[in-house]
Amino acid sequence: MSDFKQLKVWQRAHGVALAVYRSTGTFPPLERFGLVSQMRRAAQSVSANIAESCGRYGDRDQARLLQIAKGSAKEVECHLLLARDLGFLDASECRSIGASVVEVQRMLSPMIRNARGGTSHRNAKASSSLPSPVFRLPAAQ
Repeated sequence: MSDFKQLKVWQRAHGVALAVYRSTGTFPPLERFGLVSQMRRAAQSVSANIAESCGRYGDRDQARLLQIAKGSAKEVECHLLLARDLGFLDASECRSIGASVVEVQRMLSPMIRNARGGTSHRNAKASSSLPSPVFRLPAAQ
């Protein structure tokens, strides 16, 4: 697809980036070049790599960019937990954004598989029978 804006996964990833920007606006000024910058960069990377994959014609390039997007989504998930544990983000906001991030990851998985030719490095049949992952907050320390 050449118009990435029509992809539901891009729309959801874009929404995550907007939510991350809004939520990090209240972080302490000391974190401006630390966690704020990292969270925003990772959140932008998800939608940007999805968009870039739409401009590539080779399946290998598309799969690589979608995998990068998925990795960046994992990074956002990790940063959300850190922000919550540091007291910069309340648990409900962390849960809400985190659930959207997990949904983006879930949406990317079949796209990556398809770009790779329908298979993945893992047993695709075995992974399809697993329950859907749910974003659960680990206990705060």
